[in-house]
Amino acid sequence: MDEPDAEKIRTKLAAARTRLILDKPFLGALVLRLPLKEADPDWCPTTGTDAKHFYYNPEYINSLTLPQTQFMLAHEALHCALSHFSRRQHRVLHRWNLACDYAINPLLVEDGLTPPYDTLIMDEYKGMTAEEIYPLLQDDDSQETIDEHLYDESSDGSGEGNGDQEPPPEQQKEKQQEPKDSSDQGKSGGKDQQRDDAGNQPRPGDTPQPPPLTPEEKETLEVQWQQRMAGAAQQAIQAGKMDGAMARMIDHLLQPQLPWRMLLARYMTASARDDFSYMRQSRRSQGEAILPSLHSSQVDVVVAVDTSGSIRDSEIREFLSEVSALKGQMRARVTLIPCDATIPDEAPWIFEPWEELSLETEISGGGGTDFRPVFQWVETQSQKPEILVYFSDLEGSFPELAPAYPVLWLVKGKEKPPWGQRIQLN
Repeated sequence: MDEPDAEKIRTKLAAARTRLILDKPFLGALVLRLPLKEADPDWCPTTGTDAKHFYYNPEYINSLTLPQTQFMLAHEALHCALSHFSRRQHRVLHRWNLACDYAINPLLVEDGLTPPYDTLIMDEYKGMTAEEIYPLLQDDDSQETIDEHLYDESSDGSGEGNGDQEPPPEQQKEKQQEPKDSSDQGKSGGKDQQRDDAGNQPRPGDTPQPPPLTPEEKETLEVQWQQRMAGAAQQAIQAGKMDGAMARMIDHLLQPQLPWRMLLARYMTASARDDFSYMRQSRRSQGEAILPSLHSSQVDVVVAVDTSGSIRDSEIREFLSEVSALKGQMRARVTLIPCDATIPDEAPWIFEPWEELSLETEISGGGGTDFRPVFQWVETQSQKPEILVYFSDLEGSFPELAPAYPVLWLVKGKEKPPWGQRIQLN
């Protein structure tokens, strides 16, 4: 592409950014945090980000309309603002990249932006986070993301999907020896950014593919992008241009978050902590006075597991292992009840505080989902539990009235219960 065409592309990107700032101030403020860098088409066929820059293939930008260009700018900025570069953890890279795109694209479409023709969008993933979408995707999904996620590399050796192929050792060594420019430190207004935005950018062949982020870089950038997202949201709210699904997502992300395991432990231990009791002592005790005595109470917990077809066996095993670990930290008597539309004949199983929560038989199920049998069973018992924990996707029939004891829903998916405390299971 000759120099006049390159200048035209940069002008197009600048115009798209300006339009976002005016029409979508939240997205526009985030886009401004990503300096523009022309990339080599060999490693960037469309656009991409390393959480520090917006990389683009000039020919691809030239093929887009101005509204589609706005979409791609916002797409990369949201990857950064939502910290997709630091949230993958143990997940397979290709599936995680797909889940991130499925989470972002419906938000942008609902916000009025126009996607390119090959954008990944599925209505059933609307309103879901990448962590919620990930387990719904197949391991061998052959779809491809619309962009390059340049901040990560595969740790599983699968070699599938965008960015999964690790570069040869020679290239890795070259990348480690490459000097970092000032804009790599997450600062705005650096020399490279000024040169890019002014149009005095080096040729694309001179822009090497950025190496994956180090753990330290991910941690630093995550804090920076959270601060940027909060500031951008505040500006958009003051301008009266922040509503809909985007506003709900931002409000949720800016709330203090705790891992579901920590929340589960908090609820279970709240009923099991040591306390003083004023119960009358044995008749052989001396005197008439009732004095307080310290005792450790036993917590009775009912654990219900949705065994319908939408819950995977591996997810059930992970959930039960977590409950077993918590059980070992307190005096908990656990009643385990698997249920799809009915409770199996051999259930429930009761585990005393000194017993490990393990099953000799596989939990069967796979039918529809009905939560009422579990609560009906509890009502037949002489003593009610301190808490009932139910692991489910919440796609089933609920009792009309909430029970008199606390109910904690550990939810896989986006549904909400009519009552009880909901904890997102990620």
